[in-house]
Amino acid sequence: MSNEKIQAELAKYEASVEKAIARFPEREHLPEKRLYTPLDIKDTDYADELSFPGVYPYTRGVQPTMYRGRFWTMRMYAGFSTAEESNKRYRMLIENGATGLSCAFDLPTQIGYDSTDPISEGEVGKVGVAIDSLADMETLFDQIDLGKVSTSMTINAPASVLLAMYIAVAEKQGVPADQLRGTIQNDILKEYAARGTYIFPPRPSMRLITNIFEYCSKNVPKWNTISISGYHIREAGSTAAQEIAFTIADGIAYCEAAIKAGLKIDDFAGRLSFFWNAHNNVLEEVAKFRASRRIWAKVMKERFHAQSEKSMKLRFHTQTAGSMLTAQQPNNNIVRVALQTAAAVMGGTQSLHTNSRDEALALPTQESVTIALRTQQIVAYESGLADVIDPLAGSYYVEAMTNKIEAEAWDYIKKIDDLGGAVAAIEKGYIQKEIQDSAYKWQMDVESGARTIVGVNKFQMEEEPPKGLLKVDEAVGERQKAKVEAMKAKRDNEAVKAALADLKKACQDENENLMPHILAAVKTYATLGEICNVMREVFGEYEAHVSL
Repeated sequence: MSNEKIQAELAKYEASVEKAIARFPEREHLPEKRLYTPLDIKDTDYADELSFPGVYPYTRGVQPTMYRGRFWTMRMYAGFSTAEESNKRYRMLIENGATGLSCAFDLPTQIGYDSTDPISEGEVGKVGVAIDSLADMETLFDQIDLGKVSTSMTINAPASVLLAMYIAVAEKQGVPADQLRGTIQNDILKEYAARGTYIFPPRPSMRLITNIFEYCSKNVPKWNTISISGYHIREAGSTAAQEIAFTIADGIAYCEAAIKAGLKIDDFAGRLSFFWNAHNNVLEEVAKFRASRRIWAKVMKERFHAQSEKSMKLRFHTQTAGSMLTAQQPNNNIVRVALQTAAAVMGGTQSLHTNSRDEALALPTQESVTIALRTQQIVAYESGLADVIDPLAGSYYVEAMTNKIEAEAWDYIKKIDDLGGAVAAIEKGYIQKEIQDSAYKWQMDVESGARTIVGVNKFQMEEEPPKGLLKVDEAVGERQKAKVEAMKAKRDNEAVKAALADLKKACQDENENLMPHILAAVKTYATLGEICNVMREVFGEYEAHVSL
């Protein structure tokens, strides 16, 4: 059909449906066009590359075989209470078919405090597992072969310390560091912009990150040294385009910092990974994932002049949208997560965590976690969505939406460049304000009824209070404190003092890589808080402010 014929038919179609559309005013807020045709994807800049996965700019996937080779890693995020309890959950997940682990740490651990610190009171083991020293890490991975499992750790400001603990545990198991596979999130810029678990100011934080890049490129080459995270940016209220734009801008900043520190782009870029949110709008999410691959490939090739194909491939983990889970009618969340899972799979994720139905109310029960894992397995083995690579390619709507999200994201990246890059944009409050404005608009749409959330602002029902929720024993904090004190009484405290003194001296030398010194301190059973306090003393602490 010629373009002229399509235009004529489209005009007739639009005229015929105007009256019918007017009957549904609650749908008028939708921004998308009602109908997409070949005209919407005509003259794309990437027309020649759309046909094949594994080909630059990787719109259709980073591997030529994708799930026809093997499924994504089913990496379930877990951690609560003590290392002993979390170890039981990890082993249960592995026994039920999980193919990777993802560690959730409690709030004190995430911000570099020991369980014995007064600031940790009431938070020990609540939103993740408490890890105070190498002793806890040994317990966390007891009877789990680190040479066979891939482990992701959602840790940012103290990422260097937790990575050092993991390397030390592997060493005790007889697994060399160069055989370890996994990821540390290690993305501090999004903490300043959207999440808040930061410790140090941006400049020394960037130093720690580039130190990890350098150390792992030589010693832990299979490790993903950062998971540049849009997930929390989306959870804070961003749009799909903002999620990938702000995250890729952070990725650009990390690359620039590493190059400034003397690294070559192809020495570390192949071990960078990304972390995306799978939100409710299935087709928009598929388009977002496709657009993100295209943007990163172009950034790496044209801005950083990467030569390695591996450097240009945006590999990503996905987690279903926690912010979309509702406390009302929590079983509805099973359906939401299934749709989000479908979006992640059709969008070509490399690994996936599926949230549990009760997470808007509490940490998930074992039954809920099993349902969440089974959701991935049903999509993998029964749905057919993994049978074909990039199954929605050629959809007029998906291709047009991919182009639209890409264009919006480039506009944001250029604006951030004009502000001096991601660090400057965060320091000026630009990124934070854009996220806050988007979050406000979403909430106003929900409260006005322009956007329907089933069970929340429409289709409500009377409900009994939920039963069987997981509760963390309030005595966990006291037991963990006692463990830390007992460990300190048994360790060689003179060796700890010497290691911490050495670390402090290294912190004061900007040219020194801190990873070997942190690893040495960890092996003496210096605690997380002791190590982070040394760095606090030298680097200071970050205080949030907005100057834009």
